[in-house]
Amino acid sequence: MKKLFSLSFILAISSILLAQTGKVSDNLSMQSKILKMDRKYAVYLPPDYETSQRSYPVLYLLHGSGDDQTGWVQFGEVLNIADDAIKSGSATPMIIVMPDANSGTRGYYNDVKNEWRYEDFFFQEFMPFIEKTYRIKADKRYRAVSGLSMGGGGTFIYALHHPELFSSACPLSAAIGPKSLDEMKSYRPFQGLEGVIDAEKEFYFKRYSVLIQIENIPDDQKKAVRWYIDCGDDDALSEGNCLVHIAMRKKDIPHEFRIRDGAHTWTYWRASLPKVLEFVSMSFHQY
Repeated sequence: MKKLFSLSFILAISSILLAQTGKVSDNLSMQSKILKMDRKYAVYLPPDYETSQRSYPVLYLLHGSGDDQTGWVQFGEVLNIADDAIKSGSATPMIIVMPDANSGTRGYYNDVKNEWRYEDFFFQEFMPFIEKTYRIKADKRYRAVSGLSMGGGGTFIYALHHPELFSSACPLSAAIGPKSLDEMKSYRPFQGLEGVIDAEKEFYFKRYSVLIQIENIPDDQKKAVRWYIDCGDDDALSEGNCLVHIAMRKKDIPHEFRIRDGAHTWTYWRASLPKVLEFVSMSFHQY
């Protein structure tokens, strides 16, 4: 009898511990009419998602160049980091969505000829699909965006283009784009400039230049998004992130800016993610 009791107790404890872990699915997909193809994504569901009926805040977490929707899962260890942050109380339970921006044309933007419309897909199809499929609190207060490198650039642009949609934005080691029209011509992510007239190039440059977008923020929108910007001191992209910091200071745009010891590596971004989860959680509660 004691052995049976002990076994039952162990199984009960094991079930409780199992219930305290979140769940990640990294090979999901949806159909896009805009991109004319299926698009994959990964999603993290918090530990109590399947046992509750409530809705959750959402963080859109963008991968870098060369990765796909599995990057934050496999190398970023999002499951363990999010579980630990929620368990410790430093982060609120949230849904984390990781889209794939690595099939077709790489990147989170529309292309210069408006033939590959990834940004349109994200806001017109992907976000509405996600927020209907999962129990998400679908309003600005409970929505955040973050990402690394190419995804850091996407984080800047998405929050700058749509401050009405995000309470906070956390670019990590962000690629901020070319600093001038001349630099744009040799900027690898901005492909397909052949045959594009100068006026269209200039319009595209201004739309996807983080520095110009910051310069053009209206005074009444300076506090629309809470910013947390983080880049390693040995990262080749640190100069661009420092320029963003300076531009925001000059415009009196409130933001948190961190230069920590580290480079353009997953070791650095894994250390960044707990702070991101804490920062966006504060935004969910305080906005």
